[in-house]
Amino acid sequence: MNYQIVQVNQNTWRIEDNGVRVFLLAGEDKALLIDSGMQLTNARDIAESLTSLPVELLNTHADMDHIGSNEQFDSFYMHPAEEANYRRSGKGGRLIPVQDGDELDLGNRKLRIIHLPGHTPGSIAVLDTASRVLISGDPVQEHGRIFMFGDQRNMNDYMRSLEKLEQMAGEFDELWPSHADIPLRPDTIGRLIDGAKKVMNGEVSGTPEEFFGMKITAYDLGFTILLCDA
Repeated sequence: MNYQIVQVNQNTWRIEDNGVRVFLLAGEDKALLIDSGMQLTNARDIAESLTSLPVELLNTHADMDHIGSNEQFDSFYMHPAEEANYRRSGKGGRLIPVQDGDELDLGNRKLRIIHLPGHTPGSIAVLDTASRVLISGDPVQEHGRIFMFGDQRNMNDYMRSLEKLEQMAGEFDELWPSHADIPLRPDTIGRLIDGAKKVMNGEVSGTPEEFFGMKITAYDLGFTILLCDA
Protein backbone atom coordinates (compact mmCIF):
# COMPACT_ATOMS: atom_id res chain seq x y z
CA MET A 1 0.00 0.00 0.00
CA ASN A 2 1.33 3.42 -0.99
CA TYR A 3 1.70 5.71 2.01
CA GLN A 4 4.45 7.75 3.63
CA ILE A 5 5.17 8.27 7.33
CA VAL A 6 6.65 11.63 8.32
CA GLN A 7 7.84 12.11 11.91
CA VAL A 8 7.24 15.73 12.85
CA ASN A 9 8.80 15.50 16.32
CA GLN A 10 9.31 12.87 19.00
CA ASN A 11 5.59 12.51 19.73
CA THR A 12 3.89 13.59 16.48
CA TRP A 13 3.62 11.90 13.09
CA ARG A 14 1.68 12.35 9.91
CA ILE A 15 0.77 9.64 7.41
CA GLU A 16 0.45 10.78 3.80
CA ASP A 17 -2.16 8.59 2.11
CA ASN A 18 -2.53 9.42 -1.59
CA GLY A 19 -3.57 13.04 -1.15
CA VAL A 20 -5.14 12.85 2.30
CA ARG A 21 -3.30 13.24 5.58
CA VAL A 22 -3.64 11.37 8.88
CA PHE A 23 -2.06 12.59 12.12
CA LEU A 24 -0.87 10.69 15.18
CA LEU A 25 -0.38 12.63 18.40
CA ALA A 26 1.11 10.96 21.48
CA GLY A 27 0.90 12.16 25.06
CA GLU A 28 2.19 10.52 28.21
CA ASP A 29 -0.82 8.22 28.67
CA LYS A 30 -2.27 7.54 25.22
CA ALA A 31 -2.12 8.49 21.55
CA LEU A 32 -4.76 9.90 19.25
CA LEU A 33 -5.10 9.10 15.56
CA ILE A 34 -6.80 11.98 13.77
CA ASP A 35 -8.69 10.49 10.82
CA SER A 36 -8.02 7.02 9.46
CA GLY A 37 -7.16 7.52 5.82
CA MET A 38 -8.60 7.14 2.36
CA GLN A 39 -7.10 4.00 0.83
CA LEU A 40 -5.65 2.84 4.13
CA THR A 41 -7.33 -0.06 5.88
CA ASN A 42 -4.58 -0.50 8.49
CA ALA A 43 -4.05 2.95 10.00
CA ARG A 44 -4.28 1.51 13.51
CA ASP A 45 -1.50 -0.99 12.75
CA ILE A 46 0.67 1.83 11.42
CA ALA A 47 -0.02 3.95 14.52
CA GLU A 48 0.75 1.07 16.87
CA SER A 49 4.06 0.52 15.08
CA LEU A 50 5.01 4.11 15.97
CA THR A 51 4.01 4.20 19.64
CA SER A 52 3.58 1.70 22.46
CA LEU A 53 0.74 3.76 23.94
CA PRO A 54 -2.92 2.79 23.51
CA VAL A 55 -4.30 4.45 20.36
CA GLU A 56 -7.71 6.11 20.12
CA LEU A 57 -9.37 7.54 16.99
CA LEU A 58 -10.94 10.92 16.24
CA ASN A 59 -12.51 11.79 12.88
CA THR A 60 -12.54 15.42 11.75
CA HIS A 61 -15.64 14.53 9.69
CA ALA A 62 -17.23 11.57 7.94
CA ASP A 63 -16.28 12.02 4.28
CA MET A 64 -15.05 8.73 2.85
CA ASP A 65 -11.44 9.84 2.48
CA HIS A 66 -11.16 10.32 6.26
CA ILE A 67 -12.67 7.07 7.58
CA GLY A 68 -10.85 4.39 5.59
CA SER A 69 -9.59 2.41 8.60
CA ASN A 70 -12.43 3.09 11.03
CA GLU A 71 -13.35 -0.61 11.12
CA GLN A 72 -10.18 -1.22 13.10
CA PHE A 73 -11.65 0.68 16.06
CA ASP A 74 -14.61 -0.25 18.25
CA SER A 75 -15.23 3.43 19.01
CA PHE A 76 -14.18 6.84 17.73
CA TYR A 77 -14.60 10.51 18.61
CA MET A 78 -16.75 12.51 16.18
CA HIS A 79 -19.12 15.45 16.26
CA PRO A 80 -22.68 14.04 16.45
CA ALA A 81 -23.80 16.15 13.47
CA GLU A 82 -21.67 13.78 11.34
CA GLU A 83 -23.31 10.56 12.45
CA ALA A 84 -25.97 10.35 9.73
CA ASN A 85 -23.37 10.84 7.02
CA TYR A 86 -21.07 8.33 8.70
CA ARG A 87 -23.74 5.64 8.95
CA ARG A 88 -24.55 6.08 5.25
CA SER A 89 -21.04 4.83 4.56
CA GLY A 90 -22.02 1.47 6.06
CA LYS A 91 -19.27 1.64 8.65
CA GLY A 92 -19.90 0.68 12.26
CA GLY A 93 -18.44 1.41 15.66
CA ARG A 94 -19.58 3.49 18.63
CA LEU A 95 -19.53 7.24 18.16
CA ILE A 96 -18.22 9.10 21.20
CA PRO A 97 -19.60 12.62 20.74
CA VAL A 98 -17.34 15.67 20.97
CA GLN A 99 -18.59 19.23 20.93
CA ASP A 100 -17.08 22.66 20.44
CA GLY A 101 -14.77 23.47 23.34
CA ASP A 102 -14.39 19.90 24.58
CA GLU A 103 -10.91 18.94 25.70
CA LEU A 104 -9.11 15.64 25.25
CA ASP A 105 -6.06 15.05 27.45
CA LEU A 106 -3.54 12.52 26.15
CA GLY A 107 -1.45 12.93 29.30
CA ASN A 108 0.33 16.26 29.54
CA ARG A 109 -0.91 17.05 26.03
CA LYS A 110 -4.27 18.78 25.83
CA LEU A 111 -6.31 19.04 22.67
CA ARG A 112 -9.32 21.31 22.20
CA ILE A 113 -12.16 20.58 19.80
CA ILE A 114 -13.22 23.42 17.48
CA HIS A 115 -16.54 22.93 15.65
CA LEU A 116 -16.33 24.26 12.07
CA PRO A 117 -19.59 23.56 10.22
CA GLY A 118 -19.83 24.37 6.53
CA HIS A 119 -17.75 21.82 4.69
CA THR A 120 -19.89 19.30 6.56
CA PRO A 121 -22.30 19.94 9.47
CA GLY A 122 -20.01 18.33 12.03
CA SER A 123 -16.55 19.22 10.73
CA ILE A 124 -14.10 19.81 13.56
CA ALA A 125 -10.54 21.01 14.00
CA VAL A 126 -8.19 20.03 16.83
CA LEU A 127 -6.09 22.64 18.63
CA ASP A 128 -2.90 21.24 20.13
CA THR A 129 -2.73 23.99 22.71
CA ALA A 130 0.85 23.71 23.96
CA SER A 131 2.30 23.27 20.46
CA ARG A 132 0.11 26.09 19.10
CA VAL A 133 -0.85 23.99 16.10
CA LEU A 134 -4.36 23.70 14.64
CA ILE A 135 -5.11 20.45 12.84
CA SER A 136 -7.78 21.92 10.63
CA GLY A 137 -9.34 19.12 8.57
CA ASP A 138 -10.68 20.16 5.16
CA PRO A 139 -11.98 23.76 5.50
CA VAL A 140 -8.58 25.48 5.21
CA GLN A 141 -6.28 24.62 2.31
CA GLU A 142 -3.68 26.15 0.02
CA HIS A 143 -3.21 24.75 -3.49
CA GLY A 144 -6.01 22.29 -2.82
CA ARG A 145 -9.65 21.82 -3.80
CA ILE A 146 -12.14 22.53 -1.02
CA PHE A 147 -15.39 20.65 -1.62
CA MET A 148 -18.38 22.93 -1.06
CA PHE A 149 -20.95 21.23 -3.32
CA GLY A 150 -23.70 18.80 -2.45
CA ASP A 151 -26.42 18.55 0.17
CA GLN A 152 -24.29 18.70 3.30
CA ARG A 153 -22.20 21.74 2.35
CA ASN A 154 -23.27 25.22 3.46
CA MET A 155 -21.41 28.35 2.35
CA ASN A 156 -22.96 30.60 5.00
CA ASP A 157 -21.88 28.22 7.78
CA TYR A 158 -18.48 27.90 6.14
CA MET A 159 -18.01 31.66 6.17
CA ARG A 160 -18.97 31.84 9.86
CA SER A 161 -16.51 29.06 10.66
CA LEU A 162 -13.69 30.86 8.87
CA GLU A 163 -14.49 34.05 10.76
CA LYS A 164 -14.46 32.09 14.01
CA LEU A 165 -11.00 30.74 13.16
CA GLU A 166 -9.76 34.21 12.28
CA GLN A 167 -10.79 35.41 15.74
CA MET A 168 -8.82 32.53 17.27
CA ALA A 169 -5.70 33.08 15.17
CA GLY A 170 -3.70 34.31 18.16
CA GLU A 171 -3.91 30.82 19.65
CA PHE A 172 -1.96 28.98 16.93
CA ASP A 173 1.13 29.57 14.83
CA GLU A 174 0.51 26.93 12.16
CA LEU A 175 -2.37 25.06 10.57
CA TRP A 176 -2.00 21.44 9.47
CA PRO A 177 -4.72 20.66 6.93
CA SER A 178 -5.82 17.24 5.71
CA HIS A 179 -4.95 18.00 2.09
CA ALA A 180 -2.48 19.96 -0.04
CA ASP A 181 0.21 22.26 1.41
CA ILE A 182 1.47 21.88 4.99
CA PRO A 183 2.08 23.81 7.18
CA LEU A 184 -0.06 26.88 6.59
CA ARG A 185 0.19 30.29 8.22
CA PRO A 186 -2.83 31.78 10.00
CA ASP A 187 -3.16 34.50 7.34
CA THR A 188 -4.50 31.82 4.98
CA ILE A 189 -7.79 32.13 6.86
CA GLY A 190 -8.25 35.78 5.97
CA ARG A 191 -7.52 35.10 2.31
CA LEU A 192 -10.13 32.33 2.33
CA ILE A 193 -12.68 34.67 3.88
CA ASP A 194 -12.04 37.25 1.16
CA GLY A 195 -12.24 34.61 -1.55
CA ALA A 196 -15.41 33.00 -0.23
CA LYS A 197 -17.08 36.42 0.02
CA LYS A 198 -16.24 37.14 -3.60
CA VAL A 199 -17.68 33.79 -4.65
CA MET A 200 -20.89 34.40 -2.70
CA ASN A 201 -21.18 37.93 -4.12
CA GLY A 202 -20.65 36.78 -7.70
CA GLU A 203 -17.33 38.61 -8.02
CA VAL A 204 -15.32 35.56 -9.13
CA SER A 205 -15.87 33.77 -12.43
CA GLY A 206 -16.35 30.04 -12.11
CA THR A 207 -15.51 27.20 -14.46
CA PRO A 208 -18.07 24.43 -15.04
CA GLU A 209 -16.82 20.96 -14.15
CA GLU A 210 -18.29 17.52 -13.66
CA PHE A 211 -17.57 15.37 -10.61
CA PHE A 212 -18.83 11.78 -10.77
CA GLY A 213 -21.76 12.89 -12.91
CA MET A 214 -22.55 15.96 -10.76
CA LYS A 215 -22.31 19.37 -12.39
CA ILE A 216 -20.27 21.75 -10.23
CA THR A 217 -18.47 25.09 -10.54
CA ALA A 218 -14.79 25.58 -9.72
CA TYR A 219 -13.73 28.98 -8.41
CA ASP A 220 -9.99 29.57 -8.61
CA LEU A 221 -9.01 31.98 -5.84
CA GLY A 222 -5.38 32.08 -6.93
CA PHE A 223 -4.07 30.13 -3.96
CA THR A 224 -6.74 27.42 -3.73
CA ILE A 225 -9.96 26.32 -5.45
CA LEU A 226 -13.49 26.24 -4.07
CA LEU A 227 -15.71 23.61 -5.69
CA CYS A 228 -19.34 24.72 -5.37
CA ASP A 229 -22.77 23.78 -6.68
CA ALA A 230 -23.37 24.67 -10.31
